[in-house]
Formats: sequence, structure tokens, C-alpha cells
Amino acid sequence: MARLLLIEDDPQIRLPLIRALRERGHAVAFSATAMAGLQAVLDDRPDLVILDLGLPDVDGLELLKMIRAVTPTPVIVATARDSEAEMVRGLDVGADDYIVKPFTANQLDARVRAVLRRAAGGPVSAETVVGGLRLDARAREATLDAVRLDLTPREFDLLLYLAGKAGEVVSKRELLTEVWQVPYGGADKTVDVHLSWLRRKLGETAQEPRYLHTVRGVGVRLSPPGAPP
Repeated sequence: MARLLLIEDDPQIRLPLIRALRERGHAVAFSATAMAGLQAVLDDRPDLVILDLGLPDVDGLELLKMIRAVTPTPVIVATARDSEAEMVRGLDVGADDYIVKPFTANQLDARVRAVLRRAAGGPVSAETVVGGLRLDARAREATLDAVRLDLTPREFDLLLYLAGKAGEVVSKRELLTEVWQVPYGGADKTVDVHLSWLRRKLGETAQEPRYLHTVRGVGVRLSPPGAPP
């Protein structure tokens, strides 16, 4: 049973969500304001936070920054803000996932379980090498040409999955299912954002790729520089 903290000011949204999540086996506490939510994070140490952005006292993104400053507790942003810019900002600030209202209780529960599985960690494999790229799953470290890469946990998992399928074209749907463990639509932009961040850290762009090659309309392929398409 996971201990969840829902930070949501609208009782018409909050009460059904609490009931639905409790029916799915979670222990759910709630806060209706940002500051009360921050205090609950500090005092109660929940396993995961579900965060609305439109809070009455402090904007949810500012609250997310505060949470990230004091704890690595996973956070799922659950909001009506559906623009790509807002999604990018939320992920950049430190959200582990981003889901747009309206959504079903089953969809949110699947996101919760997926994020918690990722936070708990999973089985590890031997070192993966693709060209000058080396990934150590046990140490969760990646280097490129012997220089350590500063990757977020999600970026590392995404890169490790692609490296494990080096030379193969992997669809965004597969990445959502296997890396995010969320087989629902509407989140392709999340993959695009993380691929863009990975490219930047690998010193490449979509227009001038070295390792990450986009196959238009199909997906993305990780292969060493100079490998045939």
C-alpha cells in the first residue's frame, strides 16, 4: 500500500480522486493549499505526491521547486494546463510524470504504480557499451568518451533502454510502455522532451545526430557514430 499526498484545492476533483485511489489500495492524505502541502511533505514523508498546479496561495510549479529542494519524493503533476511549454516546465523543474485533466482514476493509478516501481528500482544488468557510450546499470552511471554524463533518473533509464536495443528503431509507444510503464496516449511529448534533453547532453541535435537518430513516423534508434542506417 502506497502513502499518497494529493495537493488539490478543488473539492469536486479532490474528493472523487481520494475515494478512487483508496479503493485501489492506497492510503491518501490531502492538502488544499501549497503551503499546507509542503508542510505535509515534510512532516508525513509520503511515498508519492500528486500535485495540482492551480493552487490558491502559491503556483504549483513554485511548490514543486520547494519540494525538490528538500526531498526526492516522486511527484506527479496532475493539471488542466495542457500546453507543451507547461509540460516542459513541469518536467524541467523536477516532476516525475505529468498528466493532463480530465483523466480517469485508472489512468492516474497506473501512473502512480509506474512511478513507484521506477523509484523502487529494478533488476540490473551488466555494463552496456555503444561506441564511446558506456552505461553501468548497477552504479547508474553513464559516460561518453570517458566523460561522465549528468543525467536525471528518467534520462538514464531512457538511454539505458535504447542502448539495450542499439541499432533497432524503437517507437515512442514502446518507450512509454517500457520506460514510463504507462501504455496510454497523450504523453508522446514527454518522450520528445526527454529525447531532446538527452541529445543536448550527448552533444548532438536532431538535425546533426551522433547517437540518437529519429526515424520519422516510426521512432528513434540509438547507434554508434558511423554505423550504417
